[in-house]
Amino acid sequence: MNATRQPSPAIVSQEAARALPLWALLALCAVYIVAGFVGREPWKGADIISYAAMLTLAQAQDWRLWLQPHTWGAGVDAFALIPHWLGALAMRVLTPLGVDAQLAARLPFMAMLAGTLAATRAAVRHLALEPGAQPVAFAFGGEARPDDYARSLADGGLLALIATLGLAQGAHEAAPALAQLCCTALAFYALAAQPNHDARALAVLALALAALMLSGAPWLALVYAVLALFGVPRRWSRRRRRRSQAALLTLLVALAVLMWRLGAWAQWQPPTWRTGADGWRSLLQLLLWFTWPVWPLALWTLWRWRRQLFAVRGQRYLGLPLALALPPLLGAVFTTPGVRFLLLTLPALAALAALALPTFSRAAAALIDWFTVLFFTAWAIVIWVVWVAMMTGVPAKPAANVARLAPDFVPQFQWLAFVVAVIGTLTWLALARWRTGRHRKALWKSLALPAGGTALCWLLLMTLWLPALDYGRSYASQMQQVVRAVEPAACVQLHGLGDAQRAALRIYGGWPQFEGADAQAPRCPWMLVDARQQRLLPYLLDMRVWRPARFVQRPVGRDERWLLLRRVPPQAAGAAVPFVLGGAAAPAFFSP
Repeated sequence: MNATRQPSPAIVSQEAARALPLWALLALCAVYIVAGFVGREPWKGADIISYAAMLTLAQAQDWRLWLQPHTWGAGVDAFALIPHWLGALAMRVLTPLGVDAQLAARLPFMAMLAGTLAATRAAVRHLALEPGAQPVAFAFGGEARPDDYARSLADGGLLALIATLGLAQGAHEAAPALAQLCCTALAFYALAAQPNHDARALAVLALALAALMLSGAPWLALVYAVLALFGVPRRWSRRRRRRSQAALLTLLVALAVLMWRLGAWAQWQPPTWRTGADGWRSLLQLLLWFTWPVWPLALWTLWRWRRQLFAVRGQRYLGLPLALALPPLLGAVFTTPGVRFLLLTLPALAALAALALPTFSRAAAALIDWFTVLFFTAWAIVIWVVWVAMMTGVPAKPAANVARLAPDFVPQFQWLAFVVAVIGTLTWLALARWRTGRHRKALWKSLALPAGGTALCWLLLMTLWLPALDYGRSYASQMQQVVRAVEPAACVQLHGLGDAQRAALRIYGGWPQFEGADAQAPRCPWMLVDARQQRLLPYLLDMRVWRPARFVQRPVGRDERWLLLRRVPPQAAGAAVPFVLGGAAAPAFFSP
């Protein structure tokens, strides 16, 4: 049976196929992109590791270092070349012009997020132009015109992507994961546009997959190339299909050669399944909140369009998003915690969520609206109440909770952040009043409130709560203690510190770093040690020349505690006395 003969579940009038005003769309995207990138410190994890690597490249005098990822810093992905190159190049070009180094490094990633949003919208538009995705024709006319319907559905897909909770933090880190997301969205657009723009789509696909391979996801790029090879539209003529398949096969071989040159084949490891009920429970919880609210809308799409999905093979508007979402979804199952892979599923899931919009009844749309208004308004109130408590101490309970979670944090009133938060809140109230005041027929109406609510909460967090978040999620306060304690030194030796902690020392201290247990390390005047490993130091180091100076405690996260040691001449060592750690005497190998 031909798929076009199946009754379409989409019932859309021409009046409902109105486009979202361009100024509103651009304003929403701009606020969402800027919030989270501007004005904050690098956060622990991939964000600070990547920034340290970009800083190393930007300050390198030898350009050959740009081809040696193992020298960029600990924890850097050896295959993620392009994102670090772009960030370092932006720092080299813009910092001499007076641009802050951190902002300069983040500008390419802001462009990547903008590209992700634009590519997802364009991909949904091309999928909506497929004959099987078009709404049902009315008996007396008045159904939506194809172009208007596709544009309105594309706006809905963009709103669905912005509304996804997992996109907020993952897409606002200057890390390879954002570059992979952008490349995935571009590949999605290229495959969706392939029936309409064959040559241009192939060029974009080749660029996107090559960049994806050089951004830390070589295997995923290869899988997408295979999917593209077997996903050539069947309705094409035999000559056109063979020409396209030959081009895609050439691209696949080129990617395989590039992957071999990168050495990814040699570093491949077989996947390991999650074991135990706790592992699968954590995965399910991650799936539920990270992909909210697109996952229930995507499931609704698969249910309402099930006849079209299983009628014949080749339903690109349904099959293509499913095919692109499946590989990273399996990657999330095989890895822990899998957040990076789940991030790559969001453009495809947003496209599926957009296809649910023309199938909603008026009652279902009203239920979504009222739930969204109550949910995000409640969270906005919570954010404002906690901020007021931080500033004034009233209400007492939220203020006490902040003091417990962020001890010694001193809040400061910031006029610009306050004004931006007020404007965002008033805009949200106006949007809620517009949507719930009377029935609106726009196709994208049911996702306007989720996208606006997510953008509002993210904006409030990145303005009102940003100083507290920086205090808790960055190493700035801990490194200030180290900088105050350490005199200008030629180098600092380390022992037992993690990748993010070493990156923080590289950014805030700027000293050359050497492993403490390395016999070839120079005679550095200071050493930083993970306090949990101090009992092992007599077996690793010559403790006759090291004297404890102080403990450096990270204010949030009691497990991140450093012991600062100072080098002394061996003849200066006196009688050994116990050194007290957390109220308990350590072995007596420290000297007074």
